[in-house]
Amino acid sequence: MNIGTTIFSQLMDYVPAYEFRKCVERYQGNYKVKSFSCWDQYCCMAFAQLTYRESLRDIEACLRGTGHKLYHMGIRGKVSRNTLAHANETRDWRIYADFAQVLIHTARSLYTNDDFGLELNQTAYALDATIIDLYLSLFPWAKFRKGKGAVKMHTLLDLRGNIPTVIKITHGKVHEVTMLDELIMEAGAIYIMDRGYLDFTRLYRMQQSSAFFVTRAKSNFSFQRLYSQHIDKTTGVQSDQVIRLKGFYARKDYPEYLRRIRFFDTENNRRIIFLSNNFTLPALTITQLYKCRWQIELFFKWIKQHLRIKAFYGTTDNAVKTQIWIAISVYVLVSIIKKRLNLEHSLYTILQILSVTLFEKTPISQALMGVDYEEQDDGMLNRLNLFA
Repeated sequence: MNIGTTIFSQLMDYVPAYEFRKCVERYQGNYKVKSFSCWDQYCCMAFAQLTYRESLRDIEACLRGTGHKLYHMGIRGKVSRNTLAHANETRDWRIYADFAQVLIHTARSLYTNDDFGLELNQTAYALDATIIDLYLSLFPWAKFRKGKGAVKMHTLLDLRGNIPTVIKITHGKVHEVTMLDELIMEAGAIYIMDRGYLDFTRLYRMQQSSAFFVTRAKSNFSFQRLYSQHIDKTTGVQSDQVIRLKGFYARKDYPEYLRRIRFFDTENNRRIIFLSNNFTLPALTITQLYKCRWQIELFFKWIKQHLRIKAFYGTTDNAVKTQIWIAISVYVLVSIIKKRLNLEHSLYTILQILSVTLFEKTPISQALMGVDYEEQDDGMLNRLNLFA
């Protein structure tokens, strides 16, 4: 039992302290630091994420108002907005990026047997990017368009558990397709992407790595049909063809065969064409895999609504990346707790409960399990156009 310990402190007990110290030492995060350590910084920023604080002054007021509870929350240094702002601007954001990867590794092992709607033995990933808008007057280093600033968060999402396995934060001008150059392809895994990633040179490197992809064809796609495979038109699949690219340069970029599947979406009354290098899965499964790509759209929408990554506490590149990575680590940490405590509530509900109970001195399992709460956000999946 954790009687006498705040829920925030119990939450931080799930953080692997040894791994956190290794990340700090790797980048000398506590070099010449006397009072406000990287751990203090992480606790303050995690508290801000969990309680939806609006500004550094808001964080300072709330934490100082707790008085003696700060020590029991694991925060040893004096909390002030100037100290926190300086820490966010100067301490290497890679500390928190590396630590988030530690939590991601733990979360993936917990969710490895989870179902994502399809019975597949392979790991399936969704790859996409989202724009995080910034005011150019406050973030001049993040120039995106005329009069507009932005950063882009490129994300590879493991569909089992919706765990982000790879995240890269770049300027808004960086094209999504360049992310394919950064990934270490996992043999046998399936990568699901939209048309923005249709680059045959890069897709062929994926083919050579023994990885599979599912994407959509562009309207000007030129190909030569070699033969067609048997289909069941009652499923919505209109054709399943083996093709090769036409044109000297296109065939040079991707010299092997491709699979072209034409599907009719009855809900939206339109035809969709998919491309893949997987010739073993049924055609209908390929179309269903592309439907699952919308989980990454839901992930982006969820973190923008429920985590602090749209309004930032600092204006430097380092401060922005630090806040985003700590937000991701909080998301993954809550996912770990959900699994280890066998909670039925959604992450949204868990965060809502935590936001108003962090200073309570009750066992965290009791606080999270003993709530009869009607879920509000799970229907969002059904309301989205899955083939958009």
